[in-house]
Amino acid sequence: MSFLMPKMPPVPQMVMPEVKDVPNYEDEARKKSEREALEASERKRRGRKSTILTSGKGLTTEAELNQKSLLGG
Repeated sequence: MSFLMPKMPPVPQMVMPEVKDVPNYEDEARKKSEREALEASERKRRGRKSTILTSGKGLTTEAELNQKSLLGG
């Protein structure tokens, strides 16, 4: 009754890569791409910052409530 429980195929042999084939993490291309990505995000942050009109605390001026509006009559 081997059709109910088939035999497991043999496990393939693992081949470890040679040390010379493994890329170096600290290479110049990686550092350059990280630096460019950081500079791009800084430029975007500066662009968004100029469009914000309030501070982190909110509006600092008092609202003028004594003016009549067209809606309130």
